[in-house]
Amino acid sequence: MEKFYVTTPIYYVNDVPHIGHFYTSLAADALARYWRMRGRDVFLLTGTDENSQKNVEAAAKRGYDDVQAYIDMMSGRWFAIFRDLGITFDGFIRTTEERHRIGVEEFWRRVESTGDIYLGEYEGLYCAGCEAFITESDLTDGQCPVHRKEPQRIKEKNYFFRLSAYRERLLEHIDAHPEFIQPVSRRNEVRSYVERFMEDISISRETMKWGIPVPGDPTQVIYVWFDALINYLTGIGFGDDQERFGRYWPADVQLVGKDIIKFHCALWPAMLMSAGIPLPKKVFAHGFFTIDGEKISKSLGNAVDPQAAAERYGIDALRFFLLREITFGEDGDFSMDRLGERYANDLANELGNLSHRVLSMTAKYFAGKVPPATDGSLGPVWDRYDQAMADLRFGAALDAIWDLLRDSNRLIDAEQPWKLAKTDQERLAAVLYTLLERLRASAWMLRPLLPETAGKMRRQLGLSEEEFDREYEAARVWGGIAENATIAKSEPLFPRRDD
Repeated sequence: MEKFYVTTPIYYVNDVPHIGHFYTSLAADALARYWRMRGRDVFLLTGTDENSQKNVEAAAKRGYDDVQAYIDMMSGRWFAIFRDLGITFDGFIRTTEERHRIGVEEFWRRVESTGDIYLGEYEGLYCAGCEAFITESDLTDGQCPVHRKEPQRIKEKNYFFRLSAYRERLLEHIDAHPEFIQPVSRRNEVRSYVERFMEDISISRETMKWGIPVPGDPTQVIYVWFDALINYLTGIGFGDDQERFGRYWPADVQLVGKDIIKFHCALWPAMLMSAGIPLPKKVFAHGFFTIDGEKISKSLGNAVDPQAAAERYGIDALRFFLLREITFGEDGDFSMDRLGERYANDLANELGNLSHRVLSMTAKYFAGKVPPATDGSLGPVWDRYDQAMADLRFGAALDAIWDLLRDSNRLIDAEQPWKLAKTDQERLAAVLYTLLERLRASAWMLRPLLPETAGKMRRQLGLSEEEFDREYEAARVWGGIAENATIAKSEPLFPRRDD
């Protein structure tokens, strides 16, 4: 069976998830559900980045003397929140786990054996928010462009990784594999960085005590980014389960925010080259979020809790808004008002109303039984949908479905089944069968994107649980809804809301 391995970044546990974290994980979940539906052996990995100084500071701020106890508590909350929000991860990696430490030490030794790690002294600018050394050219008005703070100047003895030794190999790989970094704007950005600015990087810290000690030198801890990137390997068995690791690596898609693209598309592939491990097939960077036009900020208190939004409108409505409103790969704005509008217009009026009309007419004119089958095909719709999902264009996949729904509403208005019921029973049967089969196809296409809604549609169409166990190619064939099957009582998929 062909595999599909998709990863999210691992998240700092210095706070609970906000809508931006959920967005990345949602995209990974939609991909994982899609390829499971296609019959792939899927592994979705997420987790928490726990060897960060940010987490140490957060523990102290919250009155925890035991940093590990704080991290255990917070990681547990992230795990539970993602599960509650329907993220179907197959693995959840924590960087304080023993299996991760074992894998990191093995990776360090592999890179060290190539001569790519050396001891040196570093003096430079360090952004605590990014947990990264930055150059003067990175600054905007003397400040880190991401965190809007002046970096510290640090001087200490560290271990270094010969990142610059991989400049030509990285450029060759980027040029030979245009799909490696997506979207194109991010690829151009990384290529320019690698060609003009990339230099050797410090991969240990002498002054920090929280983290994984450098093998053979307990006076230093491994730099959090060098450590954290290896989670994509240890999360599938590197260092302790080579059979599983060999089954899933290389990653098919790694999803990241655009602020960490250089780590994932310059440092990470160079690390893998040094260790003799194949590179991931694709790294896709999405854009930044604003909330009602404002940057997400603790000081502004505008970080949206995804659980609260889901409780108000439902998880599927939140999924729909994020996947359709914001083009994946570009910056976008989150608005509860716009979420409400999408709920009312797209979900309640277009999808919900269509489903209710078709099922109600089937109940009224055919005693709740599916009428005789008629010929048809939705091949072009399926092809459009599949291409969009393969390209990570989730909004385009939803557009394909919604164009079909709108065309179905137009079909009802044009054919006027309430009139056909009096004049042409055969034509009425053909129209209603066509509409029911389109709803079945829509339910299938919505499975990765709006899974709860897809399940409701299946049940209302009178289809058994085995319907979604069918092979995908068979499900694409017209005529999947059987003649004389009994539809269920039609309950609104998206009840109208007073607000």
